[in-house]
Amino acid sequence: CALPISKMVLAELGSKITSAIRKMANASVVDEEVLNTMLKEICAALLESDVNVKLVGALRQNIRKSIDFEEMASGLNKRRIIQKAVFDELCKMLDPGVKPWQPTKGKPNTIMFVGLQGSGKTTTCTKLAYYYLSKGWKTCLVCADTFRAGAFDQLKQNATKARIPFYGSYTETDPAAIAFDGVAKFKREGFEIIIVDTSGRHKQEDSLFEEMLQVSEAVQPDNIVFVMDATIGQACELQAKAFKDKVNVGAVIITKLDGHAKGGGALSAVAATQSPIVFIGTGEHIDELEQFRTRPFISKLLGMGDLAGLMDRVSELKLEDNKELIDKLKHGQFTLRDMYEQFQNIQKLGPLSQVMDMIPGFNSEVLGKGGQQESAAKLRRSMTIMDSMCDDELDSDGGAKTFAKQRSRVLRVARGAGVHEVEVDELLFQYGKFAQLVKKMGGVKNLFKGNGEKVNPNQMAKINQSMAKMMDPRVLQQMGGMAGIQNMMKQFQAAGGAGPLGGLGGLGGLGGMGADEGDKKKGRRKR
Repeated sequence: CALPISKMVLAELGSKITSAIRKMANASVVDEEVLNTMLKEICAALLESDVNVKLVGALRQNIRKSIDFEEMASGLNKRRIIQKAVFDELCKMLDPGVKPWQPTKGKPNTIMFVGLQGSGKTTTCTKLAYYYLSKGWKTCLVCADTFRAGAFDQLKQNATKARIPFYGSYTETDPAAIAFDGVAKFKREGFEIIIVDTSGRHKQEDSLFEEMLQVSEAVQPDNIVFVMDATIGQACELQAKAFKDKVNVGAVIITKLDGHAKGGGALSAVAATQSPIVFIGTGEHIDELEQFRTRPFISKLLGMGDLAGLMDRVSELKLEDNKELIDKLKHGQFTLRDMYEQFQNIQKLGPLSQVMDMIPGFNSEVLGKGGQQESAAKLRRSMTIMDSMCDDELDSDGGAKTFAKQRSRVLRVARGAGVHEVEVDELLFQYGKFAQLVKKMGGVKNLFKGNGEKVNPNQMAKINQSMAKMMDPRVLQQMGGMAGIQNMMKQFQAAGGAGPLGGLGGLGGLGGMGADEGDKKKGRRKR
């Protein structure tokens, strides 16, 4: 009888590794004993997450080889060097060194999905189609799964909800014929991303592989994606190799990474097959599919954030094109309509948990799953309240003052939105705080110029203090208080040209990054 697996998600693995690094960083003297203790804790955490023992042994050996205390100069920051060695080896473990296939804009790109039954293949098809749709691609779905009862109904329901065109048949039994007709139809109609869902099986059967080959020959896919269930851990390696031997698997998507102990094992095992992981499933909802990039993934795992990824998401909103808003911000003006538009932009950034994980020193676990859902629901309620306001109220510079003068407006909006008056007052109070912050920002020289000129540090400090007052105390504590906010703002300014990790600046958030022994003796502070 197998022992029950403890429910340890990847966030817990990251916190255990981070804890081990922090203990090393806080040690008064970093020596062989401290290093070995840290490595022991990291290796134990990886083994608990079902990472292959050979891979864990290789990681430990490589870190030990790269750290030589005898040859290390006394002035060097040993803590920093050890942290970088751990980070690099974790990246190496998950990166197969193979560049994934990329679709070409303006031409049809056929993607065929393969995998075992129950791995989440059909749901992931819709998630990927929705991902490309949100990026501006013309996407569609083809259901070539004739083996599982209800497969076409499931895809039809998912696609309808996401407003994605689909093709399938209740009468045709030949999956290759359905796939061929569907792909041909969508190619004629000028679709750019054509995703074909195929049949799965309970195990690796010859009939499954034969059917896969027939569908592959019929549609001639540009990329074959293997969908892998994370719950089987390092057994992923054998499965991925078996599929790759039969068809030309170009990429892997790992599902169910949001709540199982074996996620680390699945990630490392697939990397060992030289198949690049392109996406990971982080939840049940249609937008909970995250692009997998090794260095940002490890960075988020260790609580160092992914500012480059966050900046990419923000740049996709094209906020710089909204010249009217930027001009208003320069003059310290901010209306309720502006706040509504910013709430819409927050929704476009993706699930709150993903955005929070991208902020250095921050962890989405601080609010818990319930807290995240509550925050998202509160955001939607606030937008519903503003939907009940008239144009004069939304565009008024006075904002909250307009409602304070006429309480009947608050009552009218509350009735229109189906909420209590207190919720309208809370929204107006929050708006007042935002408006005050924008007013202060409007008086800061060079803040909106984006020309590389430095901002007055005293004025910037006042803005940081205003931001701190607006934050939930739990969030502020998780980010390291005022010092954490200042560090984050500096990294935001540097993220534009600092590469995936902002020059590994996020490592500073691990704590204990003061001067090393050699520097302490000389009375210097490490910056």
